[in-house]
Amino acid sequence: MKLFLKFAGFLALIGVASMSFSQTNEITIRFIGNCGLYMTDGGSNIYIDFPYKSGAYNYMEYDVSELDSVKTNPIFIYTHKHADHYSGKLVKKLAKDLGGRIYSPGNIRELLKLSQNLNDFTIEAFKTKHRYSFHHFSYLITWHHKRIYISGDASNAETIAALKDIDWAFVPVWLLTDAKEKGLNLGNVSNMFAIYHIGPGNRITNKSNDPKIKLLIRQGDLIKIKY
Repeated sequence: MKLFLKFAGFLALIGVASMSFSQTNEITIRFIGNCGLYMTDGGSNIYIDFPYKSGAYNYMEYDVSELDSVKTNPIFIYTHKHADHYSGKLVKKLAKDLGGRIYSPGNIRELLKLSQNLNDFTIEAFKTKHRYSFHHFSYLITWHHKRIYISGDASNAETIAALKDIDWAFVPVWLLTDAKEKGLNLGNVSNMFAIYHIGPGNRITNKSNDPKIKLLIRQGDLIKIKY
């Protein structure tokens, strides 16, 4: 009996060690497609502009396995409801089956209360212009003291240009073009820029090899932010 108790205690120590090792203190962001992102700190699971209608407007398709891999108790956050960002049918089914919550421009007040439910998390919403939508928001997420900006399809750079101390900014290339045309300096706004929502006809390259810019072209690419 004493031998068994010692062995059981050894297993318990292994379990504690494994749990400690798995807590890496980082936010992982996985690129799904278009503006679709999966964000997790190992405890909470947030999906940005996903699920959307695969292949809508000839933008990126995704495998059905992406839907099957959505975690339990997911949080879905949308910048707007165009089909290449949002599928009401899919997200409502996932939310129902997995105990998820859905946030969009239609319930911004509820979204801003999300900090009450997540650990070390706040979110700010900015009404931003998108040529084809009357209800479009961009978001600044502060999670474990890391600041992550989600632009969605925002067409004007004034909103992001007014911010500072961003760790990662997820923006379409046209937002950077707009900033350049208007003489807005984004160099001091964010440490890193992830360029997403690259269209099928776009040929975007980082010719200058700017280390602050990451092109999200390959679905499944990971960004890890340590905190």
